[in-house]
Amino acid sequence: MSEHDTHLANAVTGAVLELRGITRSYKQGRGTLEVLKGADMTLLPGEVVALVGPSGAGKSTLLHVAGLLDPPTGGEVIIQGRLCSQLNDQERTAMRRDQIGFVYQFHHLLPEFTALENVMMPQLIAGKPKKAAREWASELLGRVGLSERLTHRPAQLSGGEQQRVAIARALANRPRIVLADEPTGNLDPKTARAVFESLTSLARTENVAAFIATHNLGIAGKLDRAILLHDGKLLDGKDLVK
Repeated sequence: MSEHDTHLANAVTGAVLELRGITRSYKQGRGTLEVLKGADMTLLPGEVVALVGPSGAGKSTLLHVAGLLDPPTGGEVIIQGRLCSQLNDQERTAMRRDQIGFVYQFHHLLPEFTALENVMMPQLIAGKPKKAAREWASELLGRVGLSERLTHRPAQLSGGEQQRVAIARALANRPRIVLADEPTGNLDPKTARAVFESLTSLARTENVAAFIATHNLGIAGKLDRAILLHDGKLLDGKDLVK
C-alpha cells in the first residue's frame, strides 16, 4: 500500500490508531509463547476506551506494540494513517514523541524536578521554547487540579497527585493517542476515580484518543466502550462492564 493509499484509508475511517491482525510471540525455551493471536481494533479521535482482561492476558504487550515500543511478530500498526512497519528507527522515535503519550502504573516522574519541570521536560526535548513549555505545563497541571503544587517535587506529592502529574506530562506534546497501562493500579478506589476523571476529561477536551488497560470494571464501564483481550484476540467487552 502506498503512502497516498494509506492516508486515503485513514480519511475514510477517521482512525488515529488501527491494529490489524497483530500477533506477538516470544521464544520460550524450545517452544514459542503466543501472546497476541490476531488482534484487531480501531481507535477514533477523542474516544476513551478500556482494555480489560485477566492478569497475564497480554494487555501490557498489546499497549507496547500499539505504542511502537515493541514490534509485532505479524500484522500492522497504523497511526494517523501511516504504516508503522515502514518507519525507520528515527521515524518511530519521532512518532512516539509527537503522536503518543504514555501513562504507567508507576508514575516514573523525575524525582529531582518539580511537577512543573516534569511536565515541561518532554516539550523541551521536542524543541519547544522554555517560556511556552512553562505556560502549557502550568495550564495542564491546573486542569488536573494541581495549580497549587507546581513547585513540589514528587516526594512531596501524594500518589494520586503524582499520577495526575504523569497524566499532564503524557499530554504535554499534544499527542493524538494516550496509552495508559493500569494507571490507577496502586491507588485506593476514591483516588483512582479522581485520577481517571482527570485523564478522561483531558483526553476529551484535547480530542485525544485514550486506550486504558484496567482491572477496575466499574471505571471501565464509565468509558466510551470496553475491549476484552481474550486468548490473544480483542473482543467486545460491553457485557463485562454493565
